[in-house]
Amino acid sequence: MAIALALAAAASWGLADFLAGLASRRVNVPVVLFLVEGGGLVVIVAIALLSHEPFFSDARDFWSATAGGLSGVLALGCFYAALSIGTMSVVAPISSAGVALPVIVGVITGDRPSAVSALGLVAIVAGVVLASREQHDDAAQAAASRRAIILALISAVGFGGFFALTDAPADASVPWTLVLARGAAMPFIAAVIAVRRPTLPSGRMALGLCAVGTIDLMATALVAIANTKGDLSVVSVLGGMYPVMTVLLAAVVLKERVAPPQMLGIALALGGVAAVAAG
Repeated sequence: MAIALALAAAASWGLADFLAGLASRRVNVPVVLFLVEGGGLVVIVAIALLSHEPFFSDARDFWSATAGGLSGVLALGCFYAALSIGTMSVVAPISSAGVALPVIVGVITGDRPSAVSALGLVAIVAGVVLASREQHDDAAQAAASRRAIILALISAVGFGGFFALTDAPADASVPWTLVLARGAAMPFIAAVIAVRRPTLPSGRMALGLCAVGTIDLMATALVAIANTKGDLSVVSVLGGMYPVMTVLLAAVVLKERVAPPQMLGIALALGGVAAVAAG
């Protein structure tokens, strides 16, 4: 059961990333971000209230969840921007490398990673380098590709910050951690939209993006349930394979093709993520 739930979570996350990235090619990224985060926020607030989950008793959990949310939404914004201009098959695995950040922070503060985690970190670095080596005949495409890689790397750091900062609050309350993580940045996103005044999507598109937010939230819930029914290391590895769905959808729907060295890089990056999660 745990394996099925973790795989369903990975598929849901990958689908949500692909749909949001696709929408970002037509709709301003802050608008996409606002609708996706807002759609999930409405649902998780309702869940937190209906479940009568107690709020944080420690102020440190409140601020950590809030900071994690700001880090996560910055990461998501960079991620959607990267998906909108770059090759999704390359961007998604690079962004998933954020799982390595807590391990790196642990090493800096004195932790000794396992051999599996250490090998995973090496594989991630090698994979990112290989996956980044895109060749373009057109100078504009090459520049867009470089921007996408930089944005993907920034998003990886932001996602890593989210994982590290929300770990302790989630132990106290998963629903309220998600409420703060999604809600903290909403005023900032709204302010950016108010300043830029971008063209707003149609009602149908807006509802679709809100639905993407609920798919993303559902993936989080599936992982949480899977953790209660199976081994954490197995669930973490399988749940962390969400870029595979994004890569597959990009290949089937967008007909993306990547060179063999990049395929090797993608495989190394994903394998490294799995190793770090397992370690």
